[in-house]
Amino acid sequence: MIPSYQELMRPVLEVARSEEIKFSDAVQKIAESLGLSDEDQNELLPSGTQTVFSNRVGWAKTYLVKARLLEPTRRGYFVITKRGKDTLSDQSLIIDKQYLKKFEEFREFLGKKNSSDESGEVDNEEAKSETPDEALRTAYQQINDALISEVLSRTRQVSPAYFERILLDLLLAMGYGGSGEGAAHVLGRSGDNGIDGLINQDPLGVDQVYIQAKRYSEGNNVGSSDVRDFFGALNIKRAQKGIFVTTSDFTSSALQTTKDLGSRIVLINGSQLAKLMVRYSIGCRSVNVLHLKKVDESFFED
Repeated sequence: MIPSYQELMRPVLEVARSEEIKFSDAVQKIAESLGLSDEDQNELLPSGTQTVFSNRVGWAKTYLVKARLLEPTRRGYFVITKRGKDTLSDQSLIIDKQYLKKFEEFREFLGKKNSSDESGEVDNEEAKSETPDEALRTAYQQINDALISEVLSRTRQVSPAYFERILLDLLLAMGYGGSGEGAAHVLGRSGDNGIDGLINQDPLGVDQVYIQAKRYSEGNNVGSSDVRDFFGALNIKRAQKGIFVTTSDFTSSALQTTKDLGSRIVLINGSQLAKLMVRYSIGCRSVNVLHLKKVDESFFED
């Protein structure tokens, strides 16, 4: 298990005890000293740009620097200070964010004059083992999950005709059919053999994708007979590709039937549909955009 960034504060100080050290070397040495598995060392953040362990070591270092227990030297290197050595001398001392608040420089960094507020309560962040990066991503995921649930709930409440229109709007937003008029059509009329929609896969309409839409409530899942009916409708149309979308889910027999019939039909359940709608801003919109930035190390090179 990967330690929290607060649990890594003492190891970060220890690794810099004797000499100036490069951050990447510190990460490796701490991982070895803690006996972390390759899996833990290589686990990536959701962004895929950095490992979780390296990120947590980085935040531990940042907080120790702000408390003047460490000092950055040249690019990517840091060294322990006298205050840091004094702190390490007490082996029983728990070095965490609460301890760092005893230093004025760290309190100024946090924007607080005192180590605790007047009520004596510990703030929420204090109780967490997450780095600020992780806390922000967790909050974002919670907001996004709630949005996806709400989008799916609202989609289940629209009329069948409007639901079909939503699906075509989504596919157009995903790049099917280009941007020209007539790229998507709501069908579902008598004589359309149960096909609910049609969208061009390319701007010229050379290849087309047929759509079956089932606006079902949760628990009312699509069965294998519905899949076979759609497959038959595709054969009548001599269509090569179809998308079967439902606001509920597919039974295991429906999934197996689709697999047995080949790769002509793509199944999209309610959860997948809502995630796609959020991703392509169908039924929702952006209200805030946060830009996260970091220091450009090369800018400060002499």
